[in-house]
Amino acid sequence: MIYYEEPVIRPPAEADSLILQATIGCSHNKCTFCITYKQKKFRVRPFEHIKHEIDWAAKEIPHVRKVFLGDGDALAIPTDDLVQILEYLYTTLPALKKVAVYASPGNFENKSVPELQRLKAAGLSLLYIGFESGDDDTLLRIKKGFTANEMATLMEKPNEAGLKISATVILGLGGPSDMQRRGENTAKLIDKVSPRFASALTLMLPLGKKPYQKHWDPNWRMLTPRESLQELRFLVNAVQGNKIIFRSNHASNYLPIEGTFQKGKAKMLDQIDAALNDQRALRPEFLRGL
Repeated sequence: MIYYEEPVIRPPAEADSLILQATIGCSHNKCTFCITYKQKKFRVRPFEHIKHEIDWAAKEIPHVRKVFLGDGDALAIPTDDLVQILEYLYTTLPALKKVAVYASPGNFENKSVPELQRLKAAGLSLLYIGFESGDDDTLLRIKKGFTANEMATLMEKPNEAGLKISATVILGLGGPSDMQRRGENTAKLIDKVSPRFASALTLMLPLGKKPYQKHWDPNWRMLTPRESLQELRFLVNAVQGNKIIFRSNHASNYLPIEGTFQKGKAKMLDQIDAALNDQRALRPEFLRGL
């Protein structure tokens, strides 16, 4: 059987993937907006435990084509150990075509370009990386641990290694003030990194707003649905890069859109403008979720 230590999360695009927890928790685990791993102590699971689960999958679901390695940033695993997991996955699951992981910017401080090239050669296909924002004031408030320029510099490593990046940003982190600045600064970060994919989520508060008012500003409040669309529009309008596939298909978003910069930019902006003019097109609150 597969062992899971709850909660377990994965990107929307990994809905049909076999999820294996190669690590438990997140190696950073300081972001003030995130409660997902607060009850977990970060640790790397022993290879023998993971091997047992891969063996079970080979017997019970042998036609697995995609695997997602959790938890928060499985790229924190030492390179030799992660290569061992990847090689065993592809050896044991003959139909396997893709392995993806969550990664955090800090993982790349400890990984060289040759190490990342080894991981790619072993079958690592895609890195999901939470940028959250490209606005330094927002990054400081949420305790991300890096400035936008520092993240852009670190992302030069996976780009040089030829690994695909899927970057995630979060609408609403800074509240309603300076939405244009935040949207445009986040677009600048996306342009500097030029990930293969970029996705927007919308902030949700399972514990209420008090933790955010405590860490950020006593007057901080959530964005309204309309404000969320406005911040999304500032972001989409400001991206100048090409061939970046953009999505807002996460369940937290009020408006799911998808397109490729710059080819599909005008259509995405038209969809946002239409929703701003008629909010009946927005996802109702009871259908939003993490």
